[in-house]
Amino acid sequence: MDKQVATAAEALADVVDGQSFAVGGFGLSGVPEVLIGALYESGARDLSVVSNNCGVDGRGLGVLLAAGRIARVTGSYIGDNKEFARQYLGGELEVELIPQGTLAERLRSGGCGIPAFFTPAGVGTLVEEGGLPWRYAADGSAALASPRKEVRVFDGREYVMERAITTDYALVRAARGDRHGNLVFHRAARNFNPLTAMAGRITVAEVEELVEPGELGPDEVHLPGVFVQRVVALTPEQAADKGIEKRTVRER
Repeated sequence: MDKQVATAAEALADVVDGQSFAVGGFGLSGVPEVLIGALYESGARDLSVVSNNCGVDGRGLGVLLAAGRIARVTGSYIGDNKEFARQYLGGELEVELIPQGTLAERLRSGGCGIPAFFTPAGVGTLVEEGGLPWRYAADGSAALASPRKEVRVFDGREYVMERAITTDYALVRAARGDRHGNLVFHRAARNFNPLTAMAGRITVAEVEELVEPGELGPDEVHLPGVFVQRVVALTPEQAADKGIEKRTVRER
């Protein structure tokens, strides 16, 4: 039951090229930056990443992206990451953009053993019809495009079928956790983290505060330890290092 690993590097020591990773966070909130750093230091390449977005220039998954380590991204938006946009439009990166709620449910379904589901999101659009550019060619045309998806009618309404997502690894960040892998997320940092953790075959959690088993009450736990295989306790300095994607201050 003791899932604690001494370092992030040790937690990812068995990673090899070409593997897939679901990564928690939204913008820079709740991003497992220490684990991402360890993944960068491992030298692994040709990675497939599933995450709401791909970090920002210089932080989060943006570090792996800038180093050319990521081959494919499944996410909901590009945001202000200029390097992400450049690689995608330049044909260097394969990108599957999907509706945000659909991404959340695809991750959750993967963790629950549900192979596919039907949703009204995307019906009558390129999400259903196919043709969304996954990879661009040098001339700006679509070298690889999304396929048409199955549509069924339930109670007179059309729904498009979406496949569940599972990955080799999942990387998440939690505010508190114990050695059994039970996790608590802080406010907005909860975002995609619980769903991401469910989708990984091997889920690694970096935890800002590691507590003793039994200190977390059952009603406090956001994600039970059954979904977590490895836990890394952060140092106070690592826990305090949190980026702000868009700094906004009010006038005096």
